[in-house]
Formats: sequence, C-alpha cells, structure tokens
Amino acid sequence: MSLKLSAAPLSLLLAAASTPAFAQDANNSLAVDLGEVIVTGARNPEDPPVVAEARRRLSRTPGSVAVVSAESLETRYAPNIADVLRDVPGVYAQKKWGGDVRISIRGSGIGNANHLRGLFVSQDGIPFNEADGFGDVQMVDPLLARFTEVYKGGNALRFGGALLGGAVNLVTPNGRTAGETASLRADFGSWDTGRLHAELSGVRGDWDAFIGVTGVTAEGWRQNSDGQQQYITANIGRSFGEDREARLIVQGAYIHQQIPGSLTLTQALNTPVMAAAANVANDYQRDYASVRTTLSTRWRLSPELLFEGAVYGTWKDLHHPIFQVIDQQSRNYGAFGRLDWEGTLFGLRADAFGGMWFRSGDLDALQFVNVRGSSGAQTAKARQNAQALDVFAEGRLFVTDEVALVAGGAWGRAERDFQRFALPGVAGTFNQTLGKDYDWFAPRIGILWEGATGAQAYANVTRSVEPPNFGSLSPVATGFAPIEAQEAWTYEAGVRGRNARFSWDVAVYRAELDNELLTFIVNPALGIPAATFNAGPTVHQGIEAGLDWRFAPGWRLRQTYAFSDFFFEGDRVYGDNDLPLVPPHLYRAELRYDHPSGWFVAPSIEQAADTWVDYSNTVKAPGYTVLNLGAGITLSDRTSLFVDARNLTDEHYVSNFNAVTDARVASTAVFWPGEGISAFVGLRVSL
Repeated sequence: MSLKLSAAPLSLLLAAASTPAFAQDANNSLAVDLGEVIVTGARNPEDPPVVAEARRRLSRTPGSVAVVSAESLETRYAPNIADVLRDVPGVYAQKKWGGDVRISIRGSGIGNANHLRGLFVSQDGIPFNEADGFGDVQMVDPLLARFTEVYKGGNALRFGGALLGGAVNLVTPNGRTAGETASLRADFGSWDTGRLHAELSGVRGDWDAFIGVTGVTAEGWRQNSDGQQQYITANIGRSFGEDREARLIVQGAYIHQQIPGSLTLTQALNTPVMAAAANVANDYQRDYASVRTTLSTRWRLSPELLFEGAVYGTWKDLHHPIFQVIDQQSRNYGAFGRLDWEGTLFGLRADAFGGMWFRSGDLDALQFVNVRGSSGAQTAKARQNAQALDVFAEGRLFVTDEVALVAGGAWGRAERDFQRFALPGVAGTFNQTLGKDYDWFAPRIGILWEGATGAQAYANVTRSVEPPNFGSLSPVATGFAPIEAQEAWTYEAGVRGRNARFSWDVAVYRAELDNELLTFIVNPALGIPAATFNAGPTVHQGIEAGLDWRFAPGWRLRQTYAFSDFFFEGDRVYGDNDLPLVPPHLYRAELRYDHPSGWFVAPSIEQAADTWVDYSNTVKAPGYTVLNLGAGITLSDRTSLFVDARNLTDEHYVSNFNAVTDARVASTAVFWPGEGISAFVGLRVSL
C-alpha cells in the first residue's frame, strides 16, 4: 500500500513542529502534541475487501494456498479455468480444445488422458466432479465467480478431501459481494469469437440477490472446433442478523463443442490447424447440459463458533460422439457441514474446524455406434453408483504469539458399485454386478509462524489417498482391473507475505507415492480410451514461486515459476525414468504499466521446457516461448476497454499431450497444438 500524508494534516504537523505545545508528564519528561495525522493509501484494485477477507481466512493454513479475484480478470480475456489459474504458482493448467483443460497440481492426475482426476474442483464447495472423483471443468464460467480459492495438496483438508492435488473452489457472487448493481461485458476476437455477459445484483432489507448470464460462441482456431456455451447463475440470500444467513444458488449450463483431436508431433508443429481425420469423419463432439442447485447456510452460533453447511443436487446429461457415442445421464447429491471455532485452549490462543461431507451419485452409461455424430446401434449399457464419506478436523494452537502448531486429519470411505446389462441380440454384452470399497485415514501435522508484519513461514506433513474412479477400474468380464488406491506422504515448507511493494509466495515440496495411478493411450488413432496401472514407488518434488514487485509508481512485475521433478524410483520396468506430461520448468512473467490517466500496457511471456512424452523417456515435446500483450483504457468511471493479444510471434508449439508407454513402438498422435496468433477486445460497462 502506497502511503501519503494529506496536505492539511501535513501543514498541521509542520506548524506543530515549529511552535510546539509542551506539557509535563508524571516523569517530568516532555510530551509533544503533533496534532492530527491522517495516513491514506491506494487500495490494490485486485484485492477488494471480500477478497482480502478470503485471503485472511486462507492464511490460517500452514501450507501453500492462493486467491484469484474477479477484478484480476476484468482487463483480459479469460474464457476458461486455465486463464483463471494462470498466475498461481505451481498450478499446471493448459487448454487442449474448447473448455477442456488439463489441470495438475504437484502432479495430480498426471497420467489422466481425459478431463480431471486427483483434484477437487468445486463452486461454493459443490463439486464439478462426479461422486467417484472423475470430472471436467467445461462447466466452469470464470465470469460467474467472485473469487477463486486454490488449496494445494493436503491444504484442502477444509473440504474433507485427501487428494494429492488439493482443491480449487470458485465462490459465487451474491447481492452483497458483487460490488456493482449491474454490469455488461462484451468480448470479441479471433476465430469469430464472441462473448456477452450481464450481471444484476442488489440488497433489499434482509434479502439480497444476484443473477449472471454468459453466452459464448467461437469457430475455434483449428478445424472441427466450433463451439458455443451458455451459463446462468442465480443466488438469493436471506440474512437473519450478523453472520447468519440462508442462501439458494441455482446454476445451469449448456456446452456444445466439436473436438479437433490430437495430432502427431510433426503435424502439431507444421500443420497445427488441421483436425485428426477420424474426428472429422465421425464428427467428434461433446454436448453437455447441467443443472446444479444448492441450499446453504452460514450461522454464527456464538462469538467463538460458526457453522457452515449445505445440501446440493446436480443433474448432467452428456452426448459425446467419439470412437463410439457415449450417452450418459448422472445425478449427484450430497451434504456437508463444518464448524469453525476460535478461542483459547490451556490459556493459549487457538482455532479449529471440523466437519463431515457425504456425496452420492449414479450414472447411466450407454454406448452406441457413431454414425457421423449420431447414435447408431446400441453397443453397451451400464450403471455406475458411487458413494463417499469424509470426516475431517484440523486445529491450531499458538504456543507463542507468533508460532502455531497444527494437527488434523481426515477419515474417508468410498464405495464403487457397477452393473452391466445384456442387450438382446448384441454379441459381447452380458449381465454383471461388481463392487469395491476403500477406507483410509489421512493425518496431517504442521507448524506456522507469523511475524508482526503478516509475513508467514510454514511446514507440514500430510498423507493423501486417491481411490480409483470407474474409468481406472475398467470393468471387464473378469471384474474390475486390479487397481489399488494411490497413496502419498507429502512434505512441504514455504514462506509468503506482502507489503507496499512486494508480494511473495515460495514453497518447496516432496511427495513420496505408492501405487500412483498412471495411464497411457491405448490407440489414439482409433480413439480407444486409456488404460490405467499402479506404478511402483514414484516421487513428485518441486518448487513453486510467485513474486509481485511494484518497483515504481504505476509499474508492476508479476512472475511465477514452477520446477517439477517427477520420477519413478527403482521401477521394475522404467527404472528411475522421469514421468511425462508436466514441464520440468514453467515460467510466466508480466510487466504492467498503469498510467495515471487510466490506460495501461502489459506485455507478458510464457516459457516451458522440453517435456518427456513417454514413460520410457525416448521422445520429448519441445519447449516453447510465447509472447503476449495486453492493453486497455478507462473511458469513464463506468466504462473500460481492453485488448488481449496472444502468441504475437505465431509460435508453433505443443500446449500439452497424452502419455504413451514407449514412443518408439506406440502410436504418437497424442499432441495438442497451442493456439496461434490471436487478439480479443473487451468492453465493460458498469451501471
């Protein structure tokens, strides 16, 4: 925060210094009356009070966490969650196509060929994942989040989970936190991209309400990549006094997206706009609709005790022509409750939280012959049922004013039940019933130091457990695949803090895994899904670093760097080879200048190192350097305009890819090319 003395108090200060008034105190010393001194500061526009409060709450965690505000997205085009998480150290989030994004935190779901695993992604604590843990993030609309919380690894204990990657939670705006009564936003740009967004919010007495809608359409950079999305969120709340409220949130989404498919490395680097031949011939696409409903409460039981809880239900419908037409409907519901306490214990300051989270879901899975994107003859019918229960708690005890000891843990149980049905006249179909259960306990201990300026240092040890989802279990005639739950112990230490000029966040970690769930593409040319296996001992270790430096009036340099060293440890097949997919070095930087008259310019760079493609370490995806440029101007108190230009040098590069076992013998049409040169213009009006 930049400080200045207002002119009138400063003149009073100078006058008092030149003609001071003296008085004798009890010790016969002189006391000087300096008059009134007022200190004012320029608030960080990306850190409004509601976000600062979230940051304060997350700072209780003895581990790496982050908060991304909606304000940080107002001057750039952010159509998916990869753009939201761009500046969070240690988060690998790269777009494949449309809204399909590969997200990995500390190597979570590193071998997952499609969508999401090993990471809990939610909005208001309500998961986008299915009950078995599998999910995707295409339902995420960044414009319908007030801020986004990132809890890396075991730091997500607050959500009850014990996953290696942790949790990403988007928080919906409401009538009291939206910040504006109404706003309109329009984004247009390359590849016939158009996005319109509108919000309306308000407070009347004890009631508040928010509604937001977004519509997106784009032809896409590559062939066979047209898409459209519509999102709507309504949030109605009723206050019953300070820190007591009930809230109903309803969200709906529809996504239609063609799938261009992965390419060989030569194709991805030389003819990246082309689509895979099979994807064009069979009109690969994804049509997805969802409705999510949440009834939640926040209730202050006493000055020391706060209860938060919710019940929720979600419905999803998927029509997904790929190697066959995947036609699924799922229903998920659940409930969670959490108590937060602050007080004293043994005469020492202390706080704690504890709670329970139950979730259940069933999914009807049908498959049909793909006839150019339409359903032909039915080939399979199955039903998946999953349930999970987590009981969790964590507490801090301040043994000194600056040092807190932290301990907690989660007990979890997961159930997987699968039914396959015989189809009359369809060879290879049969009746089958399978089931498998998992139980675990994941403890956690840590220490947190906080200095007088708010700077913190921390260290912790956490156990994580990830039971396989149905895709990993791959039911066959002989039963589930012999896959065990993935387990890990993660050791973490770090420092963080912020002052008027610097914000810093540096963490180091080492995760020692048993039975890591790794996958490889069986045959990408034919669209055959991935196979999953348990690896022997593996290690994920690395460094996550972020630095914001306001080195002169109007100037800011923002940098993030991740070093990822993931490898087998004496594997009987792969020895000590490196694990593929996540670049060992990933660096991003943005230099921004804000002029007092209201315009800004912000060049940025993203660099990634060469990355192994296969477990045998025979082929690497080449590293890349991408240059971008942002600029904008405030036209009035209510209107702003920006330009977001990307990949200015039209670099041909691979954004990400799917793993194979040995690139010398396996098909390697697994590469997703990064998007070419593009530009987007955004206009935002607040009413």
